[in-house]
Amino acid sequence: MSWAGKILRVNLSAGTVTSEPLNMAWAKDYLGSRGLATKYLVEEIDPKIDPLSAANKIIWATGPLTGTMASTGGRYTVVTKGPLTGAIACSNSGGYWGAELKMAGWDMVIFEGVSPKPVYLLIQDDVAELRDAAHLWGQSVWKTEEALKKAHQDPQMRVSSIGGAGENQVLFAAVVNDLHRAAGRSGVGAVMGSKNLKAVAVRGTKGVGNFVDAKEFMKVTFEKKKILAENGVTGQGLPTYGTQVLMNVINEIGALPTRNHRDSQFENAKDISAEAMATPRATDGKKPLVTNQACFGCTIACGRIQKMDQGHFTVSTKPEYWGASGGLEYEAAWALGAANGVKDLEALQYANMLCNEHGMDPISFGATIGAVMELYEMGVLTKEQLGIDAKFGSAQALAHFVEITAKGEGFGKEIGQGSARLCKKYGHPGLSMTVKGQEFPAYDARGIQGMGLTYATSNRGACHLRSYTVASEVLGIPVKTDPLTAEGKPELVIAFQDATAAFDSAGICIFTSFAWGLADVAPQVAAACGPEFTLENMAKIGERIWNMERDFNNRAGFTAKDDSLPPRLLNEPSKTGPAKGLVSKLPEMLPKYYAARGWDADGQLKADTRERLGL
Repeated sequence: MSWAGKILRVNLSAGTVTSEPLNMAWAKDYLGSRGLATKYLVEEIDPKIDPLSAANKIIWATGPLTGTMASTGGRYTVVTKGPLTGAIACSNSGGYWGAELKMAGWDMVIFEGVSPKPVYLLIQDDVAELRDAAHLWGQSVWKTEEALKKAHQDPQMRVSSIGGAGENQVLFAAVVNDLHRAAGRSGVGAVMGSKNLKAVAVRGTKGVGNFVDAKEFMKVTFEKKKILAENGVTGQGLPTYGTQVLMNVINEIGALPTRNHRDSQFENAKDISAEAMATPRATDGKKPLVTNQACFGCTIACGRIQKMDQGHFTVSTKPEYWGASGGLEYEAAWALGAANGVKDLEALQYANMLCNEHGMDPISFGATIGAVMELYEMGVLTKEQLGIDAKFGSAQALAHFVEITAKGEGFGKEIGQGSARLCKKYGHPGLSMTVKGQEFPAYDARGIQGMGLTYATSNRGACHLRSYTVASEVLGIPVKTDPLTAEGKPELVIAFQDATAAFDSAGICIFTSFAWGLADVAPQVAAACGPEFTLENMAKIGERIWNMERDFNNRAGFTAKDDSLPPRLLNEPSKTGPAKGLVSKLPEMLPKYYAARGWDADGQLKADTRERLGL
C-alpha cells in the first residue's frame, strides 16, 4: 500500500512530538489528504470552537498517490477550522513539499495546542523535533525558507511556512511552500500563526513504495499520462498559457466579475491576459512571462515564472523584486485586476509577489479591495482613512493596499479581516461578494449558473475548486451544458463536488480532471492501495467526504440560510454579454440540490443518507 502508515502528532503546548500508526480503517473509507485529514479533525475537535483558539487543530496531509509516479502526485492539504469562515477549511497546495513529507515516511502531521514561543518543526526522515523560531518570526516566507535551508545545510529541504500575514492574523493568510505555491484559502495561515508555528521543514530520503501491484501501477500511470499529454487543455492550453488562458474566454461570455461584481465584463481584460503576459512590453521590449514551471511529478506544467519591468513605479527603487518570480494565475490576475478595474499588468504582478512573499490569499485580498473601492466611491470610506485616492482602476491604490495589509499597518488591518467583516462594519454587508464569509473567485454566477450553486453550497465558502462546472458549462468537459440555464445544474454540481473530493484525497491535482474522470483515477489508486478502490467505491468515497464536511458545518452552526448569494447576484441583472438581463437562478436550483443530496429542507443530512455513507 502506498500510504506511509504513520502520522506525527505535535503538541505545541507541551512541546512534544510523537509518532502513531495511521488509522487504516479510516484510510480505506476516506482515502487520504483532504478526506482523511478532515476525518481526523472532525473526530478530534468541537465544531463550535474559536478557530484561533488553542482548541483548534491544524493538519498537513498527503494522499496515497502523493510522492509516487502518478502525474501531479505532489499535492498536500492543510485542514483546520477556518478563521475567515468558521467553517471547515481545507487548502490544497502543489510544489514539492507534499512529496517530501511522504518520502520522509509520514502521511500527515497533526498540530494541537499553542506554543508559548515561536517554533518550527524539523522533520528529517524518522527524526522530528520542534526548534526555536524566534529568529524567523517577522520574516517573509521567502527569507524563512532561505534561512532554514542555510541553517541545515540542505538546499533540497522543503519548507511550508507563514509570513507576516499569518503572524498578524490576517484572516485570509496562506501557508506557502516552495516560494510561490500555497495552501491559499480560508485563512489556514492565520491558524498557524495563532499557534506560534512559523514553519514545517522536511527532508525525506526514503522514497515511496509498498504498492499492492507495482508493475500494474507503472503501467496504468504511464497510460494515464498519455491521456493528459494528448488532451487539448492539459497537453496544450495549460502548458502554453497557464490558467490565464481563461481571462479573455470568460470575459467574452460575460462572466468576468468586474468592479466588485457591478459589471460582468472588463473592457481591459486583454491587457491582463495570458496573451499580454506573452507579449513584449513597449517599455523594455521584454516579455513578462519567462517560462512555465511544473510541480513535483507534474506532466502539465501550468505554473508561470514572470519578471517585472524594472522601471515600473512599484519596483523601480526595489531591486529585490527585479528577478523572476512566481507569475500570475488566472484567479489572482482577476482578483487583483478586473475585480478592481485595474489594467496595469505590472502592478498586478507586484501585488501577487507580495501576496506570495508575505503569505496572503490574492483572491480574498483582491476581492476585498474591490469592496473597499466601491465603498470609497460611495463616500463611505475616505482618503484620510485609506491613505490614498482609491477609485476603481487605481494601480497605485492596489499597490498601497497590498503593502499595508501585508505589514498589518493602518487600514490594512481592516482589509486583513476580509470583505464580509469590513462591509458589515461600514453598514453595507451586501457589498461583500462572499459565501460563508469567503470571497468569490473569478466567475460571475449570473453568466455561469452552475457556479452560483457551486459557491452557495461549497463547504469552505465560495470556491471554484470544489465544483468546477466551468469545465462543462464553458469548455464542454466532459459534456457541454448551457451556462445560462438552471436545468440539470444540481446534478452537475453534485457530480463535480464528489469527484473533486476524491481527486483531492488521492493526492493529485484537480487540473487532471480536464482530461481524466474517476474511471482514470480509480485504477491508479487500486494498483497502489488495493483492488477495493473501484470506480463505484471512489465515487462513494467522494460523496462520503462531501457529506462529512457538510455535517461538520451544520454542527458548527451553519444552516440552509448560509447557502445563499449576495443580493447583487440574485437581484441585479447582468448588464452586458450573453447573460445580459439574467440574475442567478439559485432559488430554483437549491431545493433540487438538497433533494438529490439526500438532505432535508434545512440542509441537514437525512438518516438514510448517513446510514448509506457510513456516517
